[in-house]
Amino acid sequence: MQTRPLGTTGPQVSALGLGCMGMSALYGEADRAESIATIHAALDAGVTLLDTGDFYAMGHNEMLIGEALRAAPAALREQALTSVKFGALRDPDGGWSGYDGRPAAVRNFAAYSLQRLGVDHIDVYRIARLDPNVPIEETVGAIAELVEKGHVRHIGLSEVGAETIRRAAATAPIADLQIEYSLISRGIEDEVLPTTRELGIGITAYGVLSRGLISGHFTADRQLAPTDFRSMSPRFQGENLQHNLSLVEALRKIAEQKGVSVAQIAIAWVLSRGEDIVPLVGARTRERLTEALGALDVTLDDADLAAIEQAVPADAAAGDRYPAAQMSHLGTDR
Repeated sequence: MQTRPLGTTGPQVSALGLGCMGMSALYGEADRAESIATIHAALDAGVTLLDTGDFYAMGHNEMLIGEALRAAPAALREQALTSVKFGALRDPDGGWSGYDGRPAAVRNFAAYSLQRLGVDHIDVYRIARLDPNVPIEETVGAIAELVEKGHVRHIGLSEVGAETIRRAAATAPIADLQIEYSLISRGIEDEVLPTTRELGIGITAYGVLSRGLISGHFTADRQLAPTDFRSMSPRFQGENLQHNLSLVEALRKIAEQKGVSVAQIAIAWVLSRGEDIVPLVGARTRERLTEALGALDVTLDDADLAAIEQAVPADAAAGDRYPAAQMSHLGTDR
């Protein structure tokens, strides 16, 4: 497995990371046994970075990863690096009620995550979204204290803009920014990516297949459960969906010419953006994982990149990344 640096202060990680959220929440029913088998298959293939959030199904995802790690061979367990987001507040009905970045809350969230994951440290720890009531310096400072005590190895950020990145980096070394980045979500290219590169901060890119929209497997007649995030996502609604799927068909023609899948060419495009970017693939099954790993063997030359750019130009997607209520929590270009 190829490796990439997670910024200048972070560890070397596998060129692809595994985003585990969909194994527990937001994208319909998932099979627990298959999820654990997929994590094991990823580790066996050389994937080292496992990404989660303590609020994914209210701790279920962390416990799932913990179970998978306990059942994995010692050598594979030791290579696993955990990336954890914290701060989102939930209620018993599954609702969302803001974010908490107070230092006392940071320590509390970390204590529970360590227990659920069954590990003695978290490799990259980050607040999922800015708490508007707490300066980022206080939140990052609290994580820095956890680093000093050995509970956390590296400090990360998630979905923040250039100004916040600079303020955080002035407080403590920042290894990585996790943010959405794909062929149809390219807002970071204007200010965020130049800032992280200036400061030596890596990028873990989530949503590289835009929640399955540009995977080549999503169809207009697919029925989504009310609990599936995509049933509320603007990009999956009505005319927006039809337009976005037309982009996928244009991309499919290029993929077919290269003898690869749509998902593989979309992931390969993100990989081509720079050695400082590690795509997170949200594979929930071993079949989808195998397909995603195949992107590592896809080489895109200048002609390929030009063809992809023509088929799916920047800002070509119809609809925002999130429903309007959630867009207000993003500190980045939309």
